[in-house]
Amino acid sequence: MQTQSEQRFATESIPKLMVTMAVPSVIAQVINILYNIVDRIYIGHIEGVGAAALTGVGVTFPIITLISAFSAFVGRGGAPLAAIWMGKGDQKHAEKILGNGAFLLTAFSVLLMAVFLIWQRPLLYLFGASDATIGYACDYLTIYLLGTWFVQLALGLNPFIICQGKPRTAMLSIVIGAVINIVLDPIFIFVFGWGVRGAAIATVISQAMSAAWNVGFLVSGKSSIRLMLRNLKPESRIIGQTFSLGISPFIMSSTESLVTIVLNSGMQRYGGDLYVGSITIMQSVLQLFSAPLTGFTQGVQPIISYNYGAGNFARTKKICLSMIGVSFTISFLANMTAMVVPEFYASLFSNDPELIALVGKVMPIFLFGMLFFGLQNGIQPSFLSLGQAGISLFIAMFRKVILLVPLALILPRFFGVMGIYYAEPVSDIISAATATLLFALNINRILSKEYLERIR
Repeated sequence: MQTQSEQRFATESIPKLMVTMAVPSVIAQVINILYNIVDRIYIGHIEGVGAAALTGVGVTFPIITLISAFSAFVGRGGAPLAAIWMGKGDQKHAEKILGNGAFLLTAFSVLLMAVFLIWQRPLLYLFGASDATIGYACDYLTIYLLGTWFVQLALGLNPFIICQGKPRTAMLSIVIGAVINIVLDPIFIFVFGWGVRGAAIATVISQAMSAAWNVGFLVSGKSSIRLMLRNLKPESRIIGQTFSLGISPFIMSSTESLVTIVLNSGMQRYGGDLYVGSITIMQSVLQLFSAPLTGFTQGVQPIISYNYGAGNFARTKKICLSMIGVSFTISFLANMTAMVVPEFYASLFSNDPELIALVGKVMPIFLFGMLFFGLQNGIQPSFLSLGQAGISLFIAMFRKVILLVPLALILPRFFGVMGIYYAEPVSDIISAATATLLFALNINRILSKEYLERIR
């Protein structure tokens, strides 16, 4: 039986529905990114050691990003499946998908925490740490890893709330954690004098509160699909389908880790700690800009999946095109502001004049391709919402694995340290153009009963 939220997916006007679903999700993502952004802002302003501490925390990004990628594997792989089955009218199967997702998040937590606690020091050196920054990196990461399970449940279960048409409830999960983090950060870092350890402790406590909110809602009667113990038993078919769809967002997230490793190590080799610090700041700015886009697309995806599952193909296409157009507009305007006033954004994260001057020089180059990347940011989740794992996976891999990483390794041999900065816009423009072409060639073929019947 359809809930009121599900009925809205099928009948409400598209602009109104997109606003209703996307705005809370956008707010949630913007607030979520504050977990790390606020840490970096405070850490970068620690008296006397801010620049080194910021760089040290920056080299932990590959590991933190990889942990988040596993939550995306489950949440952004399982939630579209759950929405499709809800569109088909099968709530029980949607609940099995949720239960299997919770099982996977727990299993991933144990594995990731063990692996990174054992090998964190050599990995951090590999990722761009120096003798001057390794202490800060280890202090932050050790505490963060102890809260891996909370991170997985906070990030991985949230999409299962959104897919029910309850973006405000999902938003509150993030808001609660973020407010706690923002309040605790300055107390732990400056008042108690715990430095980067304090930032990590605040983050873990915050994620634990968000995780508790998610679980509490999903086991309650307010949830359209409930988290129940009997559904935690893993089923190979459901896990396989979740992996099939989840591999694309996983690769998009995890390859951020690979990109950070390549960029940080290249900057350390060709420039030094100052250049590693510049990448930390610019990636933080990119995360700040990408958060609204991620929130917008996550809010709209359940609408696409539900209508596709219900066989309403004309409505599905209109929603996809609207999502792509809004994504492009947001990306273009946001990145343009950073290209015009790069020093302002740099000063948010550091009071080091040399570091601010370097970011002011290179940020307009680094972000140029992002003016057009909103096209891919709308197209890739459109394919994901339609259950098209193969195309979504290719788009996810093409920009980072096929283009950006090789370019970041090759171009410095010709242009020195600036070659690393050039690699970003070149890969962004080519991949956005490729994604647009793939969408134009495939969308009408996918929106058919034949393709829908393949999702069982």
